[in-house]
Amino acid sequence: MDILLVKPNGSEEKSTFENLLKLEEKTILYFYPKDNTSGCSTQAIEFSEHLEEFRKKGIQIIWVSKDSVKSHVWFIEKKGIKFPLISDTELEIHNKYTTYCEKKMCGRTFMGTVRSTFLLDNKWEIIKEWRNVRAKGHIEKLLKEI
Repeated sequence: MDILLVKPNGSEEKSTFENLLKLEEKTILYFYPKDNTSGCSTQAIEFSEHLEEFRKKGIQIIWVSKDSVKSHVWFIEKKGIKFPLISDTELEIHNKYTTYCEKKMCGRTFMGTVRSTFLLDNKWEIIKEWRNVRAKGHIEKLLKEI
């Protein structure tokens, strides 16, 4: 599967999902709703602050949203994000992991990204998954459970 990746320096790279997962023994693949929203911004800063703890465990962090590359570049620059973001505008990766679903809020039904985290090995196998997660306290939970 071809992907568009935005690196922490803001540069854009085309790659394959398979090659990206082979870079480390394990990957945390985090699906989030939207760049520059309060919950996602808070979570991005927390992931960046704890990045070294994940690296010591042999885990790379990669985030996925349906936002554009341009939006990702701005998000990285504004929040100082230290891990890559995947632009999945065609929802290929979302659909593979069933993270773009019907949601309900305030009596309204709509399609959107369900905030989800997957711990993968370098062969795409899911080691563990956390679905419909809350931004607050999620990092601490991951670090304890991994």
